[in-house]
Amino acid sequence: MAAAKMATAIYLEDYLDSIENLPCELQKNFQLMRELDQKTEDTKAEINILAAEYLATVKTLSSKQRVAHLQKIKSAYNKCKEYSDDKVQLAMQTSETVDEYIQRLDADLARFEADLKERMDESNFESTGRSQKGKRSSRHLGMETSEEGTPKQKKHKSTSVHSSNMLDMPVDPNEPTYCLCHQVSYGEMIACDNPDCPIEWFHFACVKLTTKPKGKWFCPRCVQEKKKK
Repeated sequence: MAAAKMATAIYLEDYLDSIENLPCELQKNFQLMRELDQKTEDTKAEINILAAEYLATVKTLSSKQRVAHLQKIKSAYNKCKEYSDDKVQLAMQTSETVDEYIQRLDADLARFEADLKERMDESNFESTGRSQKGKRSSRHLGMETSEEGTPKQKKHKSTSVHSSNMLDMPVDPNEPTYCLCHQVSYGEMIACDNPDCPIEWFHFACVKLTTKPKGKWFCPRCVQEKKKK
């Protein structure tokens, strides 16, 4: 267990180092977007003034003067469009930057999971009860079978436990694991309605749920597989 905590600290420290400059970068982009917004508003005000002037004097202007005045309005509109395009590009760049860090986190979590499993194996804590049959057993802790024969989740006495706390809990090598986090059952859980789902049960927090959704619910993995098809 000490080795697991040490591994967690190392991965966490490395990731925090990698995102050290992210807040400043995001703040800079947001400031630029606010400036573009302000420029757009100023230009719109300029367009309103030019339009009002044109309507007030159009009868007294020559054809050449009318064309020149309309050209000023058109030029102001083009500026607004340029500011808007710049803001969209900046927003896309900011989104891509955040996505890169999320992908980095996903990769680090996968490496951490593999490293943790290897450490557990070396410490003779290899799990022997993770078969699919064990996962679908309705006699597992926290689950019961409804009158219709479908599994449903009992409410645990405490539903505030999160997966990050599981490393501090005693590990039963025979305890089946569930969810995307590959942890044992705890708190409130929900079953994927895909009968071929390889995981089946998920912790509410891991799939960003606070209450049971109405109708059928499919896990992120099965949703992604359906999109590929």
